[in-house]
Amino acid sequence: MKPPVALTIAGSDPSGGAGIQADLKTFSALGAYGTSVVTALTAQATTGVTGVHEVPVDFVRAQLDTLLADVRIDAVKIGMLSSAALAAAVGDYLRGPLAGRFRVLDPVMVATSGSRLLADDAVDAVRALLPYADVITPNLPEAGVLTGRDAATTVAGMREQALLLRAELGARRVLIKGGHLQDTSDAVDLWLDEEGEHCFAMPRVPTANTHGTGCTLSSALAALRPRQSDWIRTVAAAKDWLTAALRRADSLDIGAGPGPVHHFHEHTTGGRWI
Repeated sequence: MKPPVALTIAGSDPSGGAGIQADLKTFSALGAYGTSVVTALTAQATTGVTGVHEVPVDFVRAQLDTLLADVRIDAVKIGMLSSAALAAAVGDYLRGPLAGRFRVLDPVMVATSGSRLLADDAVDAVRALLPYADVITPNLPEAGVLTGRDAATTVAGMREQALLLRAELGARRVLIKGGHLQDTSDAVDLWLDEEGEHCFAMPRVPTANTHGTGCTLSSALAALRPRQSDWIRTVAAAKDWLTAALRRADSLDIGAGPGPVHHFHEHTTGGRWI
């Protein structure tokens, strides 16, 4: 069988834990063939982001046009879109050549280290993309920014913002990532679509090495969905895989800040590559 082909439209992370590097690792680990279109270069490591250089919009379009003219795409994950013009340009492709593919939008706004990755004037442009994604995957701060509310601190607050994202902003399916919740022993992600709500709860992994977890989860959805029968099964499989990657994260020992998850945890045994 041919592997599904997944595309990431996102920024670059030189430390390899987030952005297109994390996306491509995730695609490979989960059996998808990975392709990429770079939207921004970052000067970044586990301790933070020191600079962002946006790729000119015309060149992002050139990357997409060249790729789509030649390579079939089964699923797409959209990550860092640092400006309003860039978000609007990607929207043209979501409504056009990428319509009909599985489309996962991760509205990247703030890095794990706390560094801001989205210009203030781009928030409305990202909001305008929500109806054209099959699923959006904001974390708690990002859901708060999108809805114009404070970040939720409870599952009930997550539910309220998921409802707003669907009813007021046109999102079709919402997966709010609850890893920032402080009062739960489980990591709780809340799913909401036209059929109702589903809570995905996994025991919280005691590690500080969580760099790129949001990028990794959204790209796991894109990698897995072409071979799953529905989105609920896709999210469950992605959560299981990411939890295992978090459990093995400490074995990597990358950087002085929050390190990456272990994308290839299934390909090592006893700390040795297989």
